[in-house]
Amino acid sequence: MATGKAKLSFQATIEIRGINPFIRVSTSQAATIMPGWRKPLPVLLRVNRKPEKAQRTNMMPAGDGTFYLYLNGIVRDAAGVSVGDPVSVEVEFDAAYRNGPQHPMPSWFREPLKENPQARQNWKALTPSRKKEVLRYFAQLKSSEARDRNLRQLLKVLSGEPGRFMARTWVNGA
Repeated sequence: MATGKAKLSFQATIEIRGINPFIRVSTSQAATIMPGWRKPLPVLLRVNRKPEKAQRTNMMPAGDGTFYLYLNGIVRDAAGVSVGDPVSVEVEFDAAYRNGPQHPMPSWFREPLKENPQARQNWKALTPSRKKEVLRYFAQLKSSEARDRNLRQLLKVLSGEPGRFMARTWVNGA
């Protein structure tokens, strides 16, 4: 793994939040990686020493100082694990992370956003990193059901309704 602030190794059990498998990272564990960090934290991840090359991901703040470390299919498949399994986790700050190009806005998001003035205004007000995070998430959705479900939830929170989307609490469209 690349050199970062510090490498964190610990044992945990894979949990599920909605449909998303994750590992909870405590405040003290997160501080080992990057003290005082309160936003999505770019990390390199391996579970049970797999995959061979650590995968880039973000630890997402839970709002109470802890983080959700979501486990994508690549990592879970490589490690041969699923929800409920005890695992060995290796996490390290991704010092090579650069805020690169965004995924393009899919038409199935662009069109409904145009039709919702409040959501469009709040989308424009989001930070570039938050927009990038949403577009990256949308780019990996496979089924039309997942796209529809996530689009409805994003438009709801962008319209100003309080709710949760992408492991965040949204209030007043942000």
